[in-house]
Amino acid sequence: MGKLDRKVAIVTGGGTGIGRSIALTFAKEGADVVVCSRTPSTLKEVVNEIDTLGKRALAIPINVYVKEQVQNMVKQTIREFGQIDILVNNAGIGRNGLIVDMPEEDWDAVIDTDLKGTFLCMQAVGRHMIERKQGNIINISSIMGIRCARPGMAVYCAAKAGIELLTKAATMEFTPYGIRVNCIAPGNIETPSYRKGRTQAEIEQWLTSARSAPIGRVGESQEIANVALFLASESSSFICGECIVVDGGINVKMA
Repeated sequence: MGKLDRKVAIVTGGGTGIGRSIALTFAKEGADVVVCSRTPSTLKEVVNEIDTLGKRALAIPINVYVKEQVQNMVKQTIREFGQIDILVNNAGIGRNGLIVDMPEEDWDAVIDTDLKGTFLCMQAVGRHMIERKQGNIINISSIMGIRCARPGMAVYCAAKAGIELLTKAATMEFTPYGIRVNCIAPGNIETPSYRKGRTQAEIEQWLTSARSAPIGRVGESQEIANVALFLASESSSFICGECIVVDGGINVKMA
């Protein structure tokens, strides 16, 4: 018996990195999984891996900030599986830049994907969960939503802080209907998206900085997936409205 037997989960940003690890971990624990992202090729790979685990999977290419696409995602999931038990809002992007220099389109891109996308998915899936009077929503934020570690991270920090407070607001609205809403704030996690577009020197500098955390190393996406599984399962049945920091202790060091 898996911890998520007979559950249906949607994981946005599920093609790579943290989202991929969450999708595969949920499938290993018995869930059927809908994997969503902007890149169809990566979705197909994850779906094939879930198939080999003996669980059903559905790939849906989507831009989470487009309301019609989000609504279609929900309709496709219900048509295929009949229900939605778990939503993981993992889709997100980042843009670096000082406030005085940042192009408006960069600000809009991050806020739209990270914050608006989380809101639209919660809205569409939340309506279904309210009808069923049960459900579980897990939002992926960042320690950068708690404190800004360096200049040039304004829009990313703003988006992630918004996700954390949106989690708390949703808890007040959704919990009376049997829906738990929680948030995970990862620290430095090594993922393909981080390495993309960066030089080896930049990556090494980041890894060196990450090793300054009390735990002494960078995190792995599976370590975030393990916490997501805990929050998605009945092991966390009395936890709601929380933001769980998973950062190797670096937030303590920054305090």
